Amino acid sequence: MSTAEDLPHSVTLMVRDACLCLHTQRAARALARRFDEAFRPLGLTNGQFSLLMSLNRPEPPTLGSVAALLAMDRTTLTAALKPLKRRKLVKVAVDKRDRRSRRLLLTAAGRALLVKALPIWKAGHAALEKELANVSFDELRAALRAIA
Repeated sequence: MSTAEDLPHSVTLMVRDACLCLHTQRAARALARRFDEAFRPLGLTNGQFSLLMSLNRPEPPTLGSVAALLAMDRTTLTAALKPLKRRKLVKVAVDKRDRRSRRLLLTAAGRALLVKALPIWKAGHAALEKELANVSFDELRAALRAIA
C-alpha cells in the first residue's frame, strides 16, 4: 500500500508546474473555448473550422491525408465529418483513381462559410498577439511543430 511518504505533495506540485503536456492541454482547451465562442454565430466550432480549412485545396484531399494533417485517426475524422455533411458543407466521394480511397470535397456552402469565418479567425489571432505581445508566435509555432 502506498503512503504519503512514497509520493509527497511536493512531487505533485513539481509535476503540475513542470509538465509540458498539462500546460499544453490547458492552453489548447482555453484556445478552443475562445475560438468556439468566436465562431458560435456561424454555428461552427474551432475544430470544424480547422477541418473545413484543411479541405480548401486545389484538389480534394483524401480522408487519410486530412486525418494525418489534423493528427486524428480516421474513425474520429469520419465522426467529425458527419455534422458538416448534414449541413452540406462537405461531401465525401470515391476517389476516381483508387476506388478504395475517399476524397473530401468542400462544397460551395462550405467555402462560403469559410469566407465568413476567416475574418473571425484573423481577429481572434490579432487579439491573442496583442494580449501576448512578448511572445514570439513564430517560435511557439516552431516548437509545437517540433513536438508534433
